[in-house]
This record gives sequence, structure tokens and C-alpha cells, in this order.
Amino acid sequence: MAEGRPLLEARGVTQRFPLPDGGREYTVLQGVDLALGEGEIVALLGKSGSGKSTLLRILAGLIAPSEGEVRYRGRAIGSDACPGVAMVFQTFALLPWLDVLGNVELGLKARGVPAGVRRPKALQMIDLIGLDGFESAYPRELSGGMRQRVGVARALAVEPDVLLMDEPFSALDVLTAESLRGELLELWLGRKIPTRAILLVTHNIEEAVLLADRVVVFGAHPGHVRAEAAVPLPRPRSRTAAEVQRLMDRLYELMTRPETADEARRLAPDRPRLAPLPHARVEALAGLIELLAERGGRDDLHRLAADLQFEADDLLPLVDGAVLLGLARVETGDAILTGSGTAFAEAPIPGRKELFRRLLLARPTLVTRIHGALAAKQNHRLPEALFLDLLEEHFSASEARRQLDTALDWGRYAELFAFEKDTHELWLEPPDPAPGAMMSPAGA
Repeated sequence: MAEGRPLLEARGVTQRFPLPDGGREYTVLQGVDLALGEGEIVALLGKSGSGKSTLLRILAGLIAPSEGEVRYRGRAIGSDACPGVAMVFQTFALLPWLDVLGNVELGLKARGVPAGVRRPKALQMIDLIGLDGFESAYPRELSGGMRQRVGVARALAVEPDVLLMDEPFSALDVLTAESLRGELLELWLGRKIPTRAILLVTHNIEEAVLLADRVVVFGAHPGHVRAEAAVPLPRPRSRTAAEVQRLMDRLYELMTRPETADEARRLAPDRPRLAPLPHARVEALAGLIELLAERGGRDDLHRLAADLQFEADDLLPLVDGAVLLGLARVETGDAILTGSGTAFAEAPIPGRKELFRRLLLARPTLVTRIHGALAAKQNHRLPEALFLDLLEEHFSASEARRQLDTALDWGRYAELFAFEKDTHELWLEPPDPAPGAMMSPAGA
């Protein structure tokens, strides 16, 4: 962090939300300490569901933390929005009935700035961000890139000390995102914007290295700071430069590093009692294993991501799934096939399914818990809602749904159980099925 008192700081921030049953809570963030200093761009990098966006809303004063505090220029902020902070959202968050000028004026209007003052300020930012000539256009007339420019202009119009950006380029095509990143960096380096610090939430490791002075790596379940990495490289930075490539390797290594015993102990009270499954479809998992086998059983994670045109959020759940099942391991930022992984890549489809089944049954997961519950039931059938209720004791409703969908995908591929969509029931596969055979619902 830059020397001196932080502009914006989170101290021991914990955030809990009530679960659907009303009696328990789901911990999204736990004990987060983060400081943002003047003159720096900080990237917050983490897997999907790690609470990065929730932290940004807490820092902006849009949500009050369950525990801990946020301090702006050394003073704790209350339940109101932080006066020196503005935010750019991933989904643009424009009002469709207002034109570009009206949308850019919104933040100024909310702060009580008179019309005679706010209009020139808004027009100045519209010109600066490259929207001159579009003042009277409505959001529906604009491309995604132009709509995000409106969002940036609206945030900058209030002249914030701190600009918070929540995956601002992820909804854009690659070329538009590249253009906007470059233009924002040009405005920052040229001191053409009033902002003194930027905090960028991203799951794009390359983006973090190209833009940031410092990268904060977030862990999940619950969200917490795992590590920090300085980016002491002059700008502009080339994605092909050896130093950039090394830093990307380092960040992949930090994101895939096994949890330490101290980290596990610290998170234990707020961690879901049921370990989450990585959101990785079997078909994609198989593709990753095949690709690693073609490359000699080992490859660099950031090279894999680049070749597949994947961001970290796309690749890491697949890697996590392969590691969980014992098909691969990760060392110094490389994914390496195990003996089981090599056997899986070389096996025909029935052999793959049998190996997947054996590996899955050997590990306690949600899949084996479902399989055990079905085996214990006399008719070997249970409603989907029962498992959703169980999951909602540990996760939010949306995450519970995603967890069950992943478990169904893995369990059905391994022929451990089947799912009847019409009745929303899960039922057990026969103990000794013919290869590829499935028990019909009538025989369950």
C-alpha cells in the first residue's frame, strides 16, 4: 500500500446473511482487513462466490457489515453511503428512461448538487470518457461498451477520492474491454480524473497484472484475504513480457495453494459444515484431463487459460474438481495429471465412468451423501426438495441450487443415482447395472 494514512480501509469486516429458514445465517465474509492508499490501483482477485462484490458494497457504504468497520480518511463511516467513494457496476445499472446526460447527472443529483452546477460537470465527464455527441441518446441505443462508459462517467462526475469497480469489463467483448481498460489507464496515468485510488474486482488474472499496483487474492467459503502480491512493473505493460508472465504464474499459484492449518482453524467457526463442490461439469472436466494428457500430463495454468480463452473463474473450478477427485494435482502454478488422471484420459467411456465412480465413492462429498441417503431409504427414492433444504442450511438459496446441480451432474455420470425431472425425485441406480444402463423410475 502507498505510504501514509489509507484513504479507505476495511477492519475486521464480517458479513452474514440469513438463510431461508430464518434461524441460521450464511457467512459471506469473515474478518477481512483491506486498506487502499492514495495513488494506487488495487485488484481484488478471487473465485466466483468469494464475496468480492459484497465487500465492494460494504466499502461503498451500500451495506452495513455484520461485524467490523469501514474507515474513510481515518473516520468510521456509518450506515450512509461513503461520501468520497463512487462505484461502477458490472451490469451498467443505467436507468432506461433517462438519456446519457440524465444518467451521468444521477450521482450529482443524489448528492444535492444544483442543476446549474451538475450539468456542466456531467458534460465535462461525458466529453472526457469519449461520449461527446451521445448526450441525448438512451441506453437502448448504445452498445455494451458505450453503456459502460456512461457508468464510468456517472461515477467520475462526483469527483470521488476512491473509485470502486465491480468487474466493469466482464460483460463486454474482448476488444471493447481491452479498449476501455487502456483508456481508463491513460486517464489515470495522465491525472485527467480526480480519483486518487481505484479498487478493481476482477476474476481476470491478466487484467489484474496489467492494471494494478497490488493484487489482493481472496479465498472463499467464507470470503477472506489469502495473500497479496505487489506488481512493481512500469506501465504500460505487455501481456507477453516475461515479468508479466511470471506474475501471472505466481497469482495462479496463490489462488490454487492448499489451505494452511492456521487458515482452516481461523475460518472454522464461519465455514459451511458441508464442503462445497467446485462448479465443474463432468464434460468440461474430461476435456481438461484430455488436454493435459495431450500436453504430456503437465501444463502451466495461465497458458492453459490463454489457450482455452478462459478466465480464472472458468478454469479454476475445473482444476479444483480434478484435484478433489484425485485426477490431478497443482504444483507451482502447474496442473499435473496423477496416475488416475492418465488412466481416465486413456480409458474408453465405460472405463472412464467406472473410474469416476470409484474415485467419487472414495471421497466424502455431497454426491456420496446423496447416494448414502438414497441407499438408506427403503424404496431408494427421495424428493429433490429434501436435498435443497439440507443445502440451504449451509448456503444461500442460489448457491444451494448450484451445488445440487453439480452433484446431480457428477452422480448421474457415475451412475450412482438418477433424477426424474417430471417428479423432481432422485432415485438409486441398481447395484450391478449393465454398462451404461439406467434403472427406470417404475423399477425404483
